[in-house]
Amino acid sequence: MRSVTAYRFGRLRRCVVAFTACVLGGVVAADAAERGFPYNSELIMDAKPMRGSKRVPMLVIGAKGEAKIEGWCNNVEAQMVVAADTLTILTGASTEQQCPADRMRADEDLMAVLMEITHWRRDGDVLTLRGGKTLRFRSMTN
Repeated sequence: MRSVTAYRFGRLRRCVVAFTACVLGGVVAADAAERGFPYNSELIMDAKPMRGSKRVPMLVIGAKGEAKIEGWCNNVEAQMVVAADTLTILTGASTEQQCPADRMRADEDLMAVLMEITHWRRDGDVLTLRGGKTLRFRSMTN
């Protein structure tokens, strides 16, 4: 009788351990996904629109790191190269729209900061890009 009870207790204990491992494994996987690089995302920069405009810079990131950077005035095609927590942004062609001088200057400043980005971090819906300066982008929630 005692061996049957010990067998059932041991079996129950193994089931509880397996269940706990599955639950914790799921939490770790969900946490990793939440903190992974936000491919296939539209992110808006934590900034207020410039005076006289409603536009705020955005990052539109594709599945393979291809990106469009929508600045204060112009858009730039880019490629984001991600390795662990490092990030390199390679920029390409830019649209050549004519905008007020302050927006054109803000675009140049934004591109200069993005070219100096070396690291990234994601906490929930916030992507932080670090380099010479730090930029924060939030996932678009519509």
